[in-house]
This record gives sequence, C-alpha cells and structure tokens, in this order.
Amino acid sequence: MICGDEEMGQLIATAEAGTGDELAFAERLIAAYPDDARLHFLRGSFLAGSGRPIEAHASLSLAVQLAPDFHLARFQLGFFELTSAEPARALATWEPLGALPEDHYLSHFVAGLTHLIHDRFPETIRELEVGISANGENPPLNRDMALIIEQCGGLAPPPAAAEPVEEASATSFLLGQLGGRGTTH
Repeated sequence: MICGDEEMGQLIATAEAGTGDELAFAERLIAAYPDDARLHFLRGSFLAGSGRPIEAHASLSLAVQLAPDFHLARFQLGFFELTSAEPARALATWEPLGALPEDHYLSHFVAGLTHLIHDRFPETIRELEVGISANGENPPLNRDMALIIEQCGGLAPPPAAAEPVEEASATSFLLGQLGGRGTTH
C-alpha cells in the first residue's frame, strides 16, 4: 500500500514550510507505508539536506530497490554518490537510465555528469544546459545543475592552455566544493 495524495501533499507542504518537521513526518508516513519508494526518496533527500549522508544513502538506495523504475530516485542516488566522491558507483547506479529516451532531461543530466567525471567541461555544460531546458517537472534539480554549470565555467581551461600542474583533478576539486553544499532533491 502506498501513501495517499493528501498525506503526500501534507508532507511536501511541511517540507516547503521549512519548519524542520519534514523528517519526522516522513518517518511517521514510512511507518504506515513502508513499501512506498517515494517516502524513502523524500526521507533520503531530507537526510542529505541535514548532513546525514550515511542514512541518506540508505534511504535513497531503498527507494531504488523498492521501485527500480523510479527514475528520479535513481538519478538522485547516483548524484548523491557522485557528490560523495564515488563516481564509479554513480555511473553504475545511472546505467539503467540509459533506457530513457535521448531527449529526457535525466538522460542529458547523466550525460553531462558523466562528462564531468572525465573533466570534459564544455560537454558537461552543453548537456546540463539542454537538460535544464527539457526539465519542466523538477525546478530544484535545475538549480543543482546550474550550480555545476557555474563551477565548470571557471574550471574549463582555454583551448591553448597548458595542462595544469596540480595533483588533484578539476573534477575532484568541484566535487569537494559541491560535497559541502546541500542539494535540493
């Protein structure tokens, strides 16, 4: 059995109100509807935003386990893994999203973040911008992708620039910057 629209709406309204009660509310709903992947996804998002990464990962993973075709949950789990400096794990998590249509916003976001992993910043920016243009259903995710575009703009070397001498790659620097920020899921 899954949570009804009214209770889900109340949970979303509680989260948008910013009172800090959303996690407790989500947990009460999960107790009543333990097989509702959406509730585990939201709980994971709330936990990630409150700096509890181990619990957040467990909740996001459970959401994907309960509903493997819950594409947004799968994307966010991979994004969480990427920003936790686990790019190989993120790529594996995103692999089933390859079945989405090429013009789906999540396909573009995955392509862009895959380019990011390989320090291909112009391609990252291009794919993320196309994904943002195609995404009308999740504006908070567009803001997360816009932050990455902003960071990539400053990391892309000019075409004739010499290779950087730094030991850390630009991607590891970017992930370190993003890892300290809460994302909106």
